[in-house]
Amino acid sequence: MLDAACVRAWSALALEALGRDRAEIDAINVFPVADGDTGTNLYLTVESAGQAVEAVCTAYGDTEPAFADVMHAMAHGALLGARGNSGTILAQLLRGMAAESAPGPAAEADWLRAALRRAAEAAREAVAHPVEGTMLSVAAAAADEAATSGPDAVTVARAAHAGARTALDATPGQLEALARAGVVDAGGSGLVTVLGALVDALEGGPSALRLVPSARHVVAAPAAAMTAAGPGDPHMADGGPAYEVIYLLDADDAAVTTLRERLDSLGDSLVVSGGDGLWRVHVHVDDPGAALEAGGEAGRPHRIQITHFCAENGGPEAVREGRAVVLVVPGPGLAELCTDAGATALVASAGEPPASGELAAAIAATGAHEVVLLPNDASLRHAAAVAVEQARADGRRVALIPTRSPVQGLAALAVHEPERRFDEDVVAMTSAAGATRHAELLVADERSWTSAGICERGDILGLIEGDVAVIGQDVADTAEAVLDRMLAAGGELVTLVLGPTAPDGLAERLQAHVRRSHLAVDTVVYDGGQEGACLLIGVE
Repeated sequence: MLDAACVRAWSALALEALGRDRAEIDAINVFPVADGDTGTNLYLTVESAGQAVEAVCTAYGDTEPAFADVMHAMAHGALLGARGNSGTILAQLLRGMAAESAPGPAAEADWLRAALRRAAEAAREAVAHPVEGTMLSVAAAAADEAATSGPDAVTVARAAHAGARTALDATPGQLEALARAGVVDAGGSGLVTVLGALVDALEGGPSALRLVPSARHVVAAPAAAMTAAGPGDPHMADGGPAYEVIYLLDADDAAVTTLRERLDSLGDSLVVSGGDGLWRVHVHVDDPGAALEAGGEAGRPHRIQITHFCAENGGPEAVREGRAVVLVVPGPGLAELCTDAGATALVASAGEPPASGELAAAIAATGAHEVVLLPNDASLRHAAAVAVEQARADGRRVALIPTRSPVQGLAALAVHEPERRFDEDVVAMTSAAGATRHAELLVADERSWTSAGICERGDILGLIEGDVAVIGQDVADTAEAVLDRMLAAGGELVTLVLGPTAPDGLAERLQAHVRRSHLAVDTVVYDGGQEGACLLIGVE
């Protein structure tokens, strides 16, 4: 039956199947970017969808939730956790299915036919410039085949799966990059796996032992597939934007319409999925700052991730064999600063720290064999450790440097040299981070006891190494007092990272104070754009 239990089984079986096929799907990923992460992106997207389904089912206890509630949870979870181009499209496919009214007992086949059609249409509408020979073609073929089948949901699902497999076989004839590499479309292959899991769920539920064979057709070896994509394809050494930008966006429909036009003029591979005030934006651009600025004008971007496709000039193949740095930062300004230096930045909004899956996805998205992870937040220690273990299980060499502040991450990134041996590079970065004392200025939101005494709501708190050291009423005065305490033990370089709530003229006043009171100390200033702290301070 098409009920809540079926949806629950579908999400679990899809995750299991994608986990089994992930590496093979990654290996045939050549379009739109040959970065070998489509299988991983789909797996993490479905993992997020499954977690949302489990949360709803658990909340209902012994009572089975409504089919519509679980279907909407699956779609919403996929939207929140969507990774990459393929994950964003899959999230929109699920949203299209969830938008169909729940079926009655005698109308399950009709519902599934309509849901598959609506899903294919919704996914195509989400993509700025649809390309045949991709997930979109496979989804459309599945809906076409389902439309002429019957009489029950199982038969419809089987027909959709068969139609998808046939369409997948045809993708190399529709897309030159696939034909040249000798592979089928990776995203379409993942969709075939997901539809196969739907057949299993309808036939056997969560205890099904038989898994529908997935369609995997690899003619070229993975490395050959990457090379075969060729310099004429998007994002290779001589063409295509250098960055992938992904974020969730709180915005109304009218603002998103304008945003689509703006982002389309900035880059390519634009996919905007979602609706009802919450959207997932995915685009490839050369100027990630402009993409974030466009999102900020449309609404509130959060859970921002910026990935540099090619930190060096060797194309994706060089990135796969090279070294990458992944940082968690609290603002888009810091993210742009890090990506300009060739790193991958994951923006953590206030109150929304990245989960281990997001960190693992960011590591995987680099495509590098050697990765250095800088969490820049003590509270992320556990999530970062889990992500590192997952990345190591995937065959990567990963080092976790336990940075506790973004300024420590900046210090580590400043001494990063990919030409050095990996161990030597990690030691140098760890040493630079450890030699950087950190502080931040926050506004007290309530009366409270602190290590520096009692603070009142609205007071300015100067925290050094995580502890309240100064309580003041003026941002600049408090910042000067914090700097004097930090520089009393010596220092050569002060880093100031301004947030959007920092008062005008703050940077200039603090620079003058350092020049006047602390000889031979240099100061650098960055616009971090971070929420929460109006000022971050580092002393090296």
